[in-house]
Amino acid sequence: MLGQLIRFGIAGGISTVIYSAVYLPLATWVFPHNQAVFAVPFAFAVAVTAGFFLHSAWSFKGHGTRDTSGRQHLKFLVVQGFGLALNALFTWVLTGPLHQPAWVPLIPVVLITPFATFALNRQWVFG
Repeated sequence: MLGQLIRFGIAGGISTVIYSAVYLPLATWVFPHNQAVFAVPFAFAVAVTAGFFLHSAWSFKGHGTRDTSGRQHLKFLVVQGFGLALNALFTWVLTGPLHQPAWVPLIPVVLITPFATFALNRQWVFG
């Protein structure tokens, strides 16, 4: 499991860089400050697409089984939907009611969401 966690961290780091590279410009220059949450779905869609291929081919390679019926893809999307909801919640609370800069939500996005999605991916999607 330690190897999986390390690989997940590296793949997640790559996904986080992708997420940040899409989210920050949108949240800073495209959407009004108090509507930075609208940048989350765009950033998440790009990052999750890269993340699926990284995680299925590398992070969880050799763990569990692979389902070609589409159920595994659906489970992955449900877990990612949970991650999207977490990221949107962090972003909405921090940039809306708490009036923080657009980069502040990246702190819980990086420190909380990956651990939650790792546990769900390992046990339910790729388990």
